[in-house]
Amino acid sequence: MSIVLTGFARTRLFPRESRRNTIQDCTPEQFERHLNDVAPLKVLDGYAPFCRLHVHRNWTSTRCLAVPVTDANRHLLRSAYEARTRDELPVLVRWFEGLEPPVADYLVVILYSREQMAKEGTPIDADWGVVGCMYTAEPEEIPMAPITMMRNALGVEEGGSGVPIDREAYRRAVAFWDAHANWRG
Repeated sequence: MSIVLTGFARTRLFPRESRRNTIQDCTPEQFERHLNDVAPLKVLDGYAPFCRLHVHRNWTSTRCLAVPVTDANRHLLRSAYEARTRDELPVLVRWFEGLEPPVADYLVVILYSREQMAKEGTPIDADWGVVGCMYTAEPEEIPMAPITMMRNALGVEEGGSGVPIDREAYRRAVAFWDAHANWRG
């Protein structure tokens, strides 16, 4: 099985100007090589048949992605309308500024099949393409953000995958993200 880092994931996980809330101590090429050379601790089913999650022990100093919202840190929450790419419409997002999450124990790599990547207009020369990565304390998936589920349901032309919303998964995601937020450094 071969894995390639997609352009979409590369710009988010390894931006031109390094940020503290992205993958640390590793180049995109080293990341891709590690995914191809080191077997994951476990493989989880993704939200659709074309999606798999590879759980790897964190070999970097990358910090946890999601932080619980508490009375002590609620004042550090920020929000804005943002788009992930120039082609997507902005959506409301929130994040913490000014806190230091723990180093993640796991990197949970989100993979899409070659067929799905072609369907979304990004053909790859590998079996699987990395579309994202979660940095977690547990070897499990963090629920997809509710807005990502909605974007997926809108279809490929709106930056999604065309998978309809699973109402129960959406409710679980809302419960998680109501109590957690990403952070920016």
